[in-house]
This record gives sequence, C-alpha cells and structure tokens, in this order.
Amino acid sequence: MAGSTNSMKFVRGTKRLRLDSRSISSKSPLRQSTIAADEASSVSSVPLSTAPSVTEPAMSKSSPLSILPLSCIVRSLATTSISSSPVLLGPSLAIMNVLAHTQSPILSPDSNPVLRWFLKKTFYKQFCAGENAAEVKATIDGLKGIGFKGVILGYAKEVVLTDAQKANLASCDQGDAAEKCIQEEIIPWAQGTLETVRLAEPGDFVALKFTGAGQQALYDLSENTGPSTALKDAIDSICTLASKRGVPLLFDAEQDSLQTGIDRWTLDYMRKYNKKGSGKAVVYGTYQAYRKQTPANLAAHLAVGRQEDFTVGVKLVRGAYLGSDPRHTIHDTKADTDNCYDGIAEALIRRNYNSVLRPAKGESEFPSVNVVLAGHNHTSVRKAQVVRSQQAQSGEPRTEMVYAQLQGMADEVSCDLVQSGIASAGNSKVDVPKAYKYLVWGTTGECMKYLLRRAQENRDAVERTREGRIAMAGELMRRMKKSVGLGA
Repeated sequence: MAGSTNSMKFVRGTKRLRLDSRSISSKSPLRQSTIAADEASSVSSVPLSTAPSVTEPAMSKSSPLSILPLSCIVRSLATTSISSSPVLLGPSLAIMNVLAHTQSPILSPDSNPVLRWFLKKTFYKQFCAGENAAEVKATIDGLKGIGFKGVILGYAKEVVLTDAQKANLASCDQGDAAEKCIQEEIIPWAQGTLETVRLAEPGDFVALKFTGAGQQALYDLSENTGPSTALKDAIDSICTLASKRGVPLLFDAEQDSLQTGIDRWTLDYMRKYNKKGSGKAVVYGTYQAYRKQTPANLAAHLAVGRQEDFTVGVKLVRGAYLGSDPRHTIHDTKADTDNCYDGIAEALIRRNYNSVLRPAKGESEFPSVNVVLAGHNHTSVRKAQVVRSQQAQSGEPRTEMVYAQLQGMADEVSCDLVQSGIASAGNSKVDVPKAYKYLVWGTTGECMKYLLRRAQENRDAVERTREGRIAMAGELMRRMKKSVGLGA
C-alpha cells in the first residue's frame, strides 16, 4: 500500500518538512409523535411540486432484491435479525464495542485468526469492501456487475473522541511529539487514502475522513485553525491525485466539536480544486440535515461558489452523530429533520432557493452544484426521482446528481434505484438514477470502529432495520417458492 511512487514522494517530502442518514432512535425526542414519518408520507405529498402531471420514475416489475446474490440475501437477513432483536442486539453491541477499542492481541481481529475469520465472513463482509486491492476490486466489480453505477470508497481508519479526549486535546507540532504524529498518524493516513484513490475508478468517489490523520488533525479542527504543514501537504497530495484520476473526494462530516473546522477546510479546498467554470466538483462537503445550522451554512458556501465561480460539491445526509452531538444543535423532531432534508434536496435539484434553503444576504442566483443525495429513506428518494422526472419531461437542465446508500444497509432502496435505472434506460422523459454504494476498506481491525457505528445506527433505526429484515425474508421466500415452481 505504501510502496508506490506517489506515496514515497509524499513520505520524502513530509520528512523534509519534519512533518452519514441516519434515522433516529424510537427512544429519542427526535421521534416523538413522528415515529412513522419516514415511510408514512407518500410521493404525492412532496412539497417539491404540488400534484405534478409528470411521468413517474420507471419501475421494474420484478422484485428489486432479485438482483442480489443469494449469499447476500442470507447474510443480510442474519444481520438485520440481530439488529432488530432486543435480546441479541445489546450483547452484540457490547462485544463489538470491546473489539473496536481493545488493546489486547487476543481480542484484536488483526492478531487473532479465529476471530478475524468469523468477523470477516459475517459483519465485515456485509459492510466492507476488503482488506487488500484484489478483494476491494472484486467487491466493486460485483456491485457494478449488478447495475450500480459506482461506489464511494473510504479508508476505514478513523477516530471518535470521548468527552475526556475532547477536553485534553493538545497540539503535537513541536519536537519529538511532532515527529511521532507525522510518522505514526499522518503518513499512514495519507498513504491509506492515496491508495484508496488509486483503488477507485474514474467516476467513483472517495470519502475522506480527517480524524483518521490523528491527534494533530483533531487539535487543528477543534481549534478551527488551518491544517498543520505536514497535514496540509498530505491533503494536497490526495486532492492532486484525485483530480488527476477523475475521482471526486467527499469530505466527511464528523462530530459537532470538529465540524466548524471541517466546514472551513472544505470551503478552502473547494476554492483550490473545484476549477472555475468547469461545472465539475473535485471536493464535496457533507451537510447533515439534522443540524439546525446546516441550511445557513450551506447557503454561505453556495454564495462563495457563485461569487468565485466554482462548482459547489454537496453530499446531503440526515446525520450520523446523534450520540455525541449536543442536543440543542439538532432539530427538535424527526419530522423537522425530514423537512430540512427534503427542502434542501429540492433546492439543490431545482437550483432554486426555497423556504428551507434560503439565500445568504445579497444572494439570489444559484451557483453550479454537483450533488450526492445520500440516505436510506425511500420516501425522500422517490420524491427526488419525481422532481427529476418533471425536469426531464420539461427539458429543464438537471443538476449532476447520484444517489447513495451504505453497503449492507437499505438494499431495498438501492436495488430499487438500480432497477429503476435499468427500466428507464433510454427514456429521456424520466429520471435515470445513478445508484452508488458507500463502503470502506482496511484490515478487519481497522474497520471495527466503522462496523460499530453501523451496528449502532441499526440500533437507532429499529423501524427501518425491521423493514429491511422483512424485505430480505420476503425475497428469500420468493426464491424458495420459485425453486419449486410456486412463484415467479
């Protein structure tokens, strides 16, 4: 992974310098009186357009999940059965939490071959791409063979801060501490992310998580300063390679204590790498609809994009840090989050400001945008499809946009998009969706914190997880009936 020419150039250079959508828990205040808000509303209720007279997005007559291999159906059914079981989920989460944070070689999947084998065949296989280039390529080829237009690939290395760690963050930009941070944290993160860009193909995306770069990155973000010299060189190396390879970068959102710094860095790198007048974004920011500040923050970024004539890259999600973000920064109800997400999505798709995404002071014209609409809510996805079909039928220019869901989750949504794309191919009067899957790669041990977050997300989305389990069970039953001549 670290042996390529570009990586070695980066290492030598730095030595010279001394260098998510997440649904909300049924126990959370966000779901008070709105427990069914995700799926209860119909496409006809879309504020995106009232009673549209428009060709509906094409739908396949076959089961969307029919495109998945049997092994995936069985594994997904097993995973969602655990995630939706109040008896099994608690102990499973406790075990995964220990494995994700252990310092013991016996409990580390990277040093315990039996544990590694079990995890790799189950949870790892469900959510991750692979441990090396060959495994990652096989996973990506399999998804594209099914009909996905591409993937969003991330390097699994990440850090999630505890309250104590937040309080004791310190810079390590001087002396031996600086050299240790560079050698043990920044360089490995940069090499892993550069390798991720190489593993992706043109048209794919790479997700970049700054916290993977370690203590100095965490300190710089929490203090809302620019990146340290070593980290800046690392990020520039990644952005330069991504631009050359035609692989856009999605700068991930993270915990609230770091998000202001991430937003600042995102805008700085958009300015630098999203070329003026190109209509294409190399750098995308991630905007979490559950945060009350998001519409104003996005509007400010859009204003800069228009004023400086670069394309703003937007990855829209509902939000993934409910357990750690301050409660007052998040919308009061889940319905408020849904309305914020759908309102921002409409504005981006139509390239028009609205009552949710209001223009910054003195602004009215919408800039060029590229969008990744990321989410597991089928209702929101269908609303977006209807609006884009309206635009197709009227001949209105459309925003460059893809749909994305996490690998191993919301397959009923993802496969519906794939089938819709196949059924719509060649029809200029409807939306032909581009469906992507987000997945990470790395050793089993490196992926444990990511897997823990996925398990926690399923816990907090019991309604959706149960629906996924029912869908997988229904698909398995359909195949069993078909095998004995009792169904189609």
